[in-house]
Amino acid sequence: MIDSKQAAEALTDIDDIVRRVRQSQVYHLSSLLMIWWGVLVFAGNIATWLWPRHGDYIWIAVNTVGILGSIALSASGHSVTGARTFNVRMLATYLLFFAFGYFCTSVLGHFTPRQQGTFWPIYFMLFYTVAGLWFGYAFIAIGLGITALTLIGYFYIGAGFPLWMAFVNGGGLILGGLWMRRV
Repeated sequence: MIDSKQAAEALTDIDDIVRRVRQSQVYHLSSLLMIWWGVLVFAGNIATWLWPRHGDYIWIAVNTVGILGSIALSASGHSVTGARTFNVRMLATYLLFFAFGYFCTSVLGHFTPRQQGTFWPIYFMLFYTVAGLWFGYAFIAIGLGITALTLIGYFYIGAGFPLWMAFVNGGGLILGGLWMRRV
């Protein structure tokens, strides 16, 4: 027989295990998505650096392929975990996210390409940082780190800014995704 104190301790241990498993599942899928988007963002920034006049088309393609890949990763994750991570609500979230960003940069702000190259990573990292408040400190560290390096690049890197961002944003997402696999 166990007493009420031992039962309470056992329930606390079970809750802790459930929390860690849930965080592990979130980190696993998030790491895959971060690596996926990191590769695309890296390629998009390199392409923008090489062909700056085609930046609009490059980023439309990057975001379209990114969303389609996110759907595919979610479907493959569903077969392993049984949990759906990309559904109609997630698609609506992406679309609203991009629509608001477009509204800010093109309707309200008329941002230059350099300003857009700064705004979008910081905008994305805001959500990573906020997600960290619920899902774990790794998101906060990645979000704040990429934001700080983006701002350093904006103020101190000249014409090579897209190349800088390939390594900071794309590379940062890839490294963050690999790090989350180990956390």
